[in-house]
Amino acid sequence: MVVRAARTADIRAIRAIVAPMAESRVLIAKEAVTYYESVQQFRVAEIDGRVVGCGALHVMWEDLAEIRTLAVLPETKGAGVGSRLLEALVDDARELGVQRLFCLTFEVDFFRRHGFEPIEGQAVEPAVYAELLRSYDEGVAEFLDLERVKPNTLGNTRMLRQF
Repeated sequence: MVVRAARTADIRAIRAIVAPMAESRVLIAKEAVTYYESVQQFRVAEIDGRVVGCGALHVMWEDLAEIRTLAVLPETKGAGVGSRLLEALVDDARELGVQRLFCLTFEVDFFRRHGFEPIEGQAVEPAVYAELLRSYDEGVAEFLDLERVKPNTLGNTRMLRQF
């Protein structure tokens, strides 16, 4: 297995991996343009030249980033693809100087095994919260637990990992 930075040519495969999970509301559906705009945030996992998983790191603040769109093909689940992708994204976060990673997930046990813990309330101080309110990004709104995104977050657990 190879984990590498995503390229624009990988977006079709990423969307195909994510589509069934978005249809079942495990992941949020996004337009194709959103993936292209954020391709530099993604890593992909390949087995024999085929993209079998993806994940993204979205920086939200000086010391905070979110793990997004971590997904693998069903036939590779349990083979360590998700773990390898998450490890690569954690390495990326460290390289950027991020000290805390957030995720919104149904896969609580998976993320707990990787050092994430469930959180309640806000994980940022009030001044940072006020700045983040200015973001147009829906993932930031989910992190802030804003009322308008509650339908997107039902059943998910907010988790945090600190380095």
